[in-house]
Amino acid sequence: MKRLSNYFLTGIIVAAPLAITAYLAWTVVGWVDAWVKPYIPARYNPDTYLHFSVPGFGLIVALVMITLIGFVAANFVGRAVVGFGERLLSGMPLVRNVYKGLKQIFETVLANRQDLFSEVGLYEYPRKGAWSIVFIASQQETEINHALRGEHSRTIAVFRPITPNVTTGYLLYVDERDVIRLDMSIEDAAKLLISAGLVAPEFDAKPQALADVARAMRDKAAE
Repeated sequence: MKRLSNYFLTGIIVAAPLAITAYLAWTVVGWVDAWVKPYIPARYNPDTYLHFSVPGFGLIVALVMITLIGFVAANFVGRAVVGFGERLLSGMPLVRNVYKGLKQIFETVLANRQDLFSEVGLYEYPRKGAWSIVFIASQQETEINHALRGEHSRTIAVFRPITPNVTTGYLLYVDERDVIRLDMSIEDAAKLLISAGLVAPEFDAKPQALADVARAMRDKAAE
């Protein structure tokens, strides 16, 4: 019975991620198809000629259209049209704030997605002796950093995610000396948070110990 139980748990570990991923992917495809297909002319829609619905056709059309919009917007005429539309939206009190906020978010996430978070660290939060995993954001000089310059040597922005939904959390401005930087990658830290500590990344203590000794020697020589 114990062996059968282990086989069952192993099957769940293997099948559950695959099933959930397939379900989410199928849900997204169905949602995009339901939104895009009604706008496709009947003569170009394969569902008109077939006795069954072709899954993913609406998604393909949406990707092609988004790519074409990007191509047109990158040209001179497209930039002029986009500029005119933005000037028109800027005259609407409520709409302009929503548009500017969404545009800034998408530009930050998509244009600089490789530089959103550079490192993983540990920060003593929410109380002394309790440590939280934080993502160290790409540092930029802001009014907040300037205002806190007299209180700390250097203030950095860190994002403290919430388990298991790492897309939500707290933005904290903390003293750089209070953050312990880790060699762990962003992906490994996200897996650790989502699994609530059950999926820990592999770690070899020997190279890390040698690196700590070398770092200590460099610090001593610098002093």
